[in-house]
Amino acid sequence: MLVVAMAPLSTFVSSPARHPCSDSYHRRRRGAVSASSSSSSTKAEEVVIVGAGIAGLATALSLRRLGVSATVLEQGPSLRAGGTSLTLFKNGWRVLDSIGVADELRAKYLRVQGMRMRSSAGGRDLREFSFEEEAPGQEVRAVERGALLATMASKLPPGAISFSSRLKSIAGQGPDGTLLELQDGRRLLSKVVLGCDGVNSPIARWMGFSEPRYVGHMAFRGLADYAGGQPFESKVNYIYGRGVRAGFVPVSPTKVYWFICFNSATPGPKATDGAALKREALGLVRGWPEDLVAVMRSTPDDAVVKTPLVDRWLWPGLAPPASRGGVVLVGDAWHPMTPNLGQGACCALEDAVVLARHLAPAVLAGSDVGEALRGYESERWGRVFPLTARAGLVGALVQWGNPVVCAARDGVVIPRLVRLGPFLEHTNFECGLLDPAAPST
Repeated sequence: MLVVAMAPLSTFVSSPARHPCSDSYHRRRRGAVSASSSSSSTKAEEVVIVGAGIAGLATALSLRRLGVSATVLEQGPSLRAGGTSLTLFKNGWRVLDSIGVADELRAKYLRVQGMRMRSSAGGRDLREFSFEEEAPGQEVRAVERGALLATMASKLPPGAISFSSRLKSIAGQGPDGTLLELQDGRRLLSKVVLGCDGVNSPIARWMGFSEPRYVGHMAFRGLADYAGGQPFESKVNYIYGRGVRAGFVPVSPTKVYWFICFNSATPGPKATDGAALKREALGLVRGWPEDLVAVMRSTPDDAVVKTPLVDRWLWPGLAPPASRGGVVLVGDAWHPMTPNLGQGACCALEDAVVLARHLAPAVLAGSDVGEALRGYESERWGRVFPLTARAGLVGALVQWGNPVVCAARDGVVIPRLVRLGPFLEHTNFECGLLDPAAPST
């Protein structure tokens, strides 16, 4: 008979050390979950990925390239269709090349050639950069999130993604794996569980991680639609005000992504009325350069979102390990970061490749995966912790509202001190390549 603790994930948060799934419980009841004791309704899996977002799909593809199949659980009835756009730098494109989807996306999305920085006061130019001149070899493209997910999903075999599969609880761990209970009553016993369930990850809470920290900044994002063709040069446009900054970048011949970031002591209530959100966003940039305002006005109401900016700093000795038994965190579930360096999605893609390189040999050999998961964490922590901290510090600096500081930023720092090449040095990172194997079936 299967004897395990059954509890919703939300109950695992307050005190992991006393919870029935705590390490001490596992030591006392190591045999609580086993293949022989599981009921016939429990399905055995080798690798289960929770979440069909960027991290989850990229990890599934990376593992598949190395000969390991995975079942991806997605709580929604389909891939996430919402969201606007995200900017990928060359370290992200290296991963997309490695998993075989980059060229399909390159054919749809414009290569960004440079950057223009202006002041909100009259639109005065502060600095302009060419990526080719300042950062040779850089590849920057803004990509629609939904299209990125759809492209990655299309490379997986039919049935690899199980939709309408919401995780209810991690019911126990034992020598044969981790027992997952889904909301619809299904149970899966998996040797490895990859938590790719995003910023508000229930799996991260179960593992003892703190909630992501609100950094005091909110963001509006939108995707403008120009059916007859958008009129802008392929450059990132940044505009700086006092405690408010905005920007826009062409995504494709007909789409332009824009954002506004502003200071707010609290996130406030969640709002979903697109028309009201757009009015609020336009109010923040009243009197700002007309090209920004025009982009915002060309945005359908349902393509505007408002979100709090959050992060989690993985302080050494304070943050819990990224893995517990055969459960490990990937992407935003482990290391949410603010978008100030454009590295959130890129780091999730890097995670996928590094995890696959460590995990696939252990799975194929039938050996203990614990060492592989610890190797992944060790390799990635030195990358993601500094980037998370740097992104947070950059955001704090550019969001200052003090008029003296803003004058120094606009008059000295940006025009004279900012150098694009060193600022983008982190995009030169090599996470290693996958050694493709015959796709698993």
